Amino acid sequence: MAAERTQSPRSAHRYDDAPDTDAAFRRIAALPDGPERSALRQEVVCAWMPMAVRLARRYRHRGETFEDLKQVAQLGLVKAVSRFDPSLGTAFPSFAIPTILGEVKRHFRDELWVVHVPRRVQELRGQVRSADHELSTSLGGSIPAVHEIAAHAGLTEADVLLGQGALESFTALSLDALPGGSADSYPLADTLGGMEPGFDRVVNRETLRPLLRALPERERQILYMRFFCEMTQARIGLQLGVSQMHVSRLITRTCARLHDQVMADPRVPTRTA
Repeated sequence: MAAERTQSPRSAHRYDDAPDTDAAFRRIAALPDGPERSALRQEVVCAWMPMAVRLARRYRHRGETFEDLKQVAQLGLVKAVSRFDPSLGTAFPSFAIPTILGEVKRHFRDELWVVHVPRRVQELRGQVRSADHELSTSLGGSIPAVHEIAAHAGLTEADVLLGQGALESFTALSLDALPGGSADSYPLADTLGGMEPGFDRVVNRETLRPLLRALPERERQILYMRFFCEMTQARIGLQLGVSQMHVSRLITRTCARLHDQVMADPRVPTRTA
């Protein structure tokens, strides 16, 4: 059975894309799952497709192509047709419009942010954007101040600044970009810091400190003379009255034990080559 394309009196005075599909929905609800039900549902989707396109048009110029927006809105329409229950007494547009708009908004929220932005910040972005537009219109195109936006939107100035910071989060600049475009500009990559080797040295020393204190006095003394006083093994042996070979074995054995203790400690971060 083909979906009725004649507009109902209630919807005709408002939109030209609101067909009368009440009978088709009742027929869908009465049919069992199968080819006939699927075909009728597809006809209803096609009948309401202009409404989905109209709703998608609201979100043009927001960083997404209109073709992609139409596809997302049409997906929302398919979901609305599949879930609609005419026995609840609700008009289909009242159910479909929030479903379609929700699908579009979810697309913006989940798919288009280059930088992950918390839900609350996304909502602040929308409030700040709307308030800024309304104030700019009323002020003849002048840029409203932060305190004016805050008062208009019922937000704190801190929330306004947070929302403004998210206005450009849909896009990102390449690290090779030259901010300002002048001859004196330099790539953004040049502003990034590098790995600080001193950090690893601090971590290593703080990790070894309690392990060194727990060593026997003789081993601790040998390590101190070798690595802190930079004495040769022969000189250490001469000072302690032992052979250079014995000093070498003690240093090797002690360092190996310290290494095993450090690697066995789950609190110590490890690096992979």
